[in-house]
Amino acid sequence: MSFRVIIQLVLASILLLFSTGIAWYEGSALLEHSWEWKHTALFSGIVNGQVENASDILSIDYFMYAAKFAPVFPLLMLLSGTYLIILLGYILLKRNHKVFTYYLASISVLFLVLGGFLSNSPTSGLKIIFASLLFIGILILVTAVVRLYRLK
Repeated sequence: MSFRVIIQLVLASILLLFSTGIAWYEGSALLEHSWEWKHTALFSGIVNGQVENASDILSIDYFMYAAKFAPVFPLLMLLSGTYLIILLGYILLKRNHKVFTYYLASISVLFLVLGGFLSNSPTSGLKIIFASLLFIGILILVTAVVRLYRLK
C-alpha cells in the first residue's frame, strides 16, 4: 500500500472520528428537549419501548437529533465515512476492476435507498442529508456505469 493511500486513510479516519464526536455532543441536547423524544428517539423506542426518561435514550438517537437540527457534523460523518468505504473497497478490490465496479454500484443503491427513507422529512437538516445521499448515490452510480462501460 502506498504512502498516499495511507495518508488518505488516516486523514479520513481522523475526520470521521472528530465529526462523530462533535455530532454526538450536539445530539446530546436531545436529553433536554423531552417534547422531541417522541419524534427523534426512534431507536430508543424500538429497544426500550416508550421513552419516558432521559436515561431511556440510546446514543444513536443523539445522531438523529444532530442530523435533524445541526446537520454539519453528521454530513461530515457521511462524507468521510463514504470516502473511507470507497477507499477501503479500492484497496481490497483494485486488482479486480469488475468487482470494484459492482461494489460501487451497490454503495450507490444503498445511498439511494437510505435517501428514500429521508425524502419526506419536515426538518431542514434531514432535507440536507437527503439531498446529500441522493447526490452521492447518483454520483457513485454514474461512476460505476462509466467504469462498466469502459470495461466492456
